[in-house]
Amino acid sequence: MNEWPNGWSGDQNGNRYGRGSGSHEPEGARAMPRVRRDAVPGHPRSEPPLPPQMSPRRSGVPSQQSQGYDDFDSGYNTGQVYGGGGGGGGGYDGDGRDGRGGRPRPRWGRRIKVTVLTLIAVLLVTSVATYFWADGKVRREVDLSKVIDRPETGDGTNYLIVGSDSREGMSAEEKKKLHTGSAEGKRTDSMMILHDGSNGPTLISLPRDSDVEIPSFVGSDSGKKYPGTGRHTKLNAAYAEDGPELLVRTVEFNTKLHIDHYVEIGFAGFANIVDAIGGVEMNIPKAFKDKNAGADFPAGKQTLNGQQALAFVRTRHAFAGSDLDRTKNQQKFLASLASQTATPATILNPFKLYPTMGAGLDTLITDKDMSLFNLGQMFFAMKGVTGGEGKSMNMPTSGSSGGNLLWDKNKLQQLVQQLNNDEKVTVTSD
Repeated sequence: MNEWPNGWSGDQNGNRYGRGSGSHEPEGARAMPRVRRDAVPGHPRSEPPLPPQMSPRRSGVPSQQSQGYDDFDSGYNTGQVYGGGGGGGGGYDGDGRDGRGGRPRPRWGRRIKVTVLTLIAVLLVTSVATYFWADGKVRREVDLSKVIDRPETGDGTNYLIVGSDSREGMSAEEKKKLHTGSAEGKRTDSMMILHDGSNGPTLISLPRDSDVEIPSFVGSDSGKKYPGTGRHTKLNAAYAEDGPELLVRTVEFNTKLHIDHYVEIGFAGFANIVDAIGGVEMNIPKAFKDKNAGADFPAGKQTLNGQQALAFVRTRHAFAGSDLDRTKNQQKFLASLASQTATPATILNPFKLYPTMGAGLDTLITDKDMSLFNLGQMFFAMKGVTGGEGKSMNMPTSGSSGGNLLWDKNKLQQLVQQLNNDEKVTVTSD
């Protein structure tokens, strides 16, 4: 039985569906009205709720009723399946959901924000962990409060940097490889004052053969006061007599320059730092050999490993000027080491940064008040010496006496005055 109103089997104009068999042209797409059974006489009219995506309030299309037909969204003409939601397929509705399947719209702004916050949190945790790891490795063993009769502090910061011949922690094989010998105890192999101020850093080498007076001092272990007798000796003898505290006391007494921090590194730590960064590139102007230090260097640009670097800074017998020439090599090398270490390739690479820090901090000895921040300042000041920001020089001398180098007192006084006032250093070694 035909249930269509008035016996219709086509559209309102009498056009019948399915004319494809009677025409060579395909039937055109057109809106298909849906007849409602409750529009036929005798059937009660009911209004079932529309799905959310078909709601007139959501789609913005008013419900139209004409002769019992409901005209649905014209999206049918474009091939949209019923229930696909209002509007063209593939859009988003007002609550941020995909009209095709109800999938939430990606919130890229929120994702980026969460990612950035996560990275910041990871970097913060890593930085804090690294700080405590590094801080725990520093050996703060030197008590500068035991140093008596100290000069007034000036502007800027003064570091006394000492390279000792300590063989601590080295095996017999390592001692042989590095040509360090097997002497007990430790002595100062190199000494430098690094001034870090507003006019750039200044690095001053103190020859270990410098003639100095040993002043009155308090024993670092005994606590007993030893009065000064006017005795003169080589500078490195002060360290051998009573360690770092007496060395600081002797440097301050003979220069009248206040030392703020003390830093010492041994043979093994020095060589390990060089190896950790993959070597240090140096340009050696003239070939030289020193059997005692294990040095054998051709002229020209070359990369030194830890063993070679130690031999380079310890060589003295190959030079006519002996200790003065050696201090120049030490300055040149240390500045190159700092310059090549403080690079993004090392600092941003954990596979280089942590071995380098570990190698240096394991054998580093400092004063009790030295912080990692102070160490960082010292390191970058050392780098600045070769970066055109500072100056390196030997302590001015005026001859020798009994094999000891005599400091030029007039130049020394002028140098200390410029350092204390944080002025540009104009004094020269010559």
